[in-house]
Amino acid sequence: MTLTLNNFFGLLGGLLVLAFVTNRFSRRTRVPDVIVLLACGIVLGPVLHWINADRFPELIRGVGTVALILILFAAGLELDLRRALKQFTAGMTLALFSYGLTLASVAWFSIHILGMARMPALLAAAALACMSSSIILPTLDQLDLRHDLKTTLVIEASFGDGLGAIGVGVLLGLAGDGSITARRSGSAILGGVFALFVFKFLLAFVVAIVAGFLWVRLLPRVSDKQFWQVLTFAVVLIVYSITDAIGGSALFAVMVFGATLASLLDPQNSMQRFGFEILAAGHSDKIHSFHSELAFLVRSFFFVLLGAMIQFSGLKKQILPSLGILTVFLIARILAVSCSRIVWRGTSYRELEFATLLIPRGLITAVLALEVIQAAPTGLAYFPSLTFALILFTNVLVLPASIRARALAIISTPTPPTGELPSS
Repeated sequence: MTLTLNNFFGLLGGLLVLAFVTNRFSRRTRVPDVIVLLACGIVLGPVLHWINADRFPELIRGVGTVALILILFAAGLELDLRRALKQFTAGMTLALFSYGLTLASVAWFSIHILGMARMPALLAAAALACMSSSIILPTLDQLDLRHDLKTTLVIEASFGDGLGAIGVGVLLGLAGDGSITARRSGSAILGGVFALFVFKFLLAFVVAIVAGFLWVRLLPRVSDKQFWQVLTFAVVLIVYSITDAIGGSALFAVMVFGATLASLLDPQNSMQRFGFEILAAGHSDKIHSFHSELAFLVRSFFFVLLGAMIQFSGLKKQILPSLGILTVFLIARILAVSCSRIVWRGTSYRELEFATLLIPRGLITAVLALEVIQAAPTGLAYFPSLTFALILFTNVLVLPASIRARALAIISTPTPPTGELPSS
């Protein structure tokens, strides 16, 4: 079949209908819609050859980056740090332990078991170590979990993408100076990573907070105009570009910008005393709704294109390495959950089991993998197939995690006897 312009429009419309149906299907069955979208891309690409994704890798990377920006901004809008203060320490501790232990474990496995060079192994590990908020957040939204547990996992997922972006950005910066990096010891590289990590984190945080305050001051003056939500999206892109240009973590800045808006636009905040006008009721919800729907559109298109990129020959070669790395994921996750349990409150064994299985890779993994391949292609020709296999395997684990969560819903919401309050 020749993909003419008319056929392309028909195919695009069909894909959007499919994305909507699979999203509804996932809410009922707990099966991630990513699996269906990737399978659709495989059918359209390697099977039927209707889409040749190899012709436009830059388009795929650009679509993925835009989708990631939208998802992180929407996640920031849902993250009210003032209300989540009790679980903030637990969520951040879990995110740092999970990402750090997974990165170190995957890098060790890649160097000593797969025989990779040190820098390609670190770059691959940094991209694969972060979990996908684009999958975790919708999954948690569908489950009836204890409030503290859900809030902790939401905070972890919201910051996970930012950690991955910072980790890859730092390592790409070190890899850019190959002659110096080759002469550095492991401790020197670790010190450089930590210093750049802190710098990118703080710089992105400052830019996002300042941009959030400025936009909240201007937003009431344009919110009564047509297309005002598009202006907010434009500001999000500007924050991303400015942060990236000055050397900060652009994706983390987008998320913090969204969280800043969520906090300042809350009618219960005290910023009105300092001259901050608050939007009319319902306007802040419209911002979230607009960007969530736009993210759904771009995200669905991206995963279909990602599936179309897959080559069966490369995928077969990466089955065993991907299963080995999946095992490393689970071991590192068990250690991270166990180490961070000291800051969790009243966590049961079933809840720890659920948190251990919830390790999906998705949009952030694919985008960072494409970025790593473009910046340092030497020794990473296998990476797209490996990334695809791990996205598929880790999303399959979401299904048993969701099934186990049904028992948590029963335990966490007991029916109290008449006249008694439920215990906390």
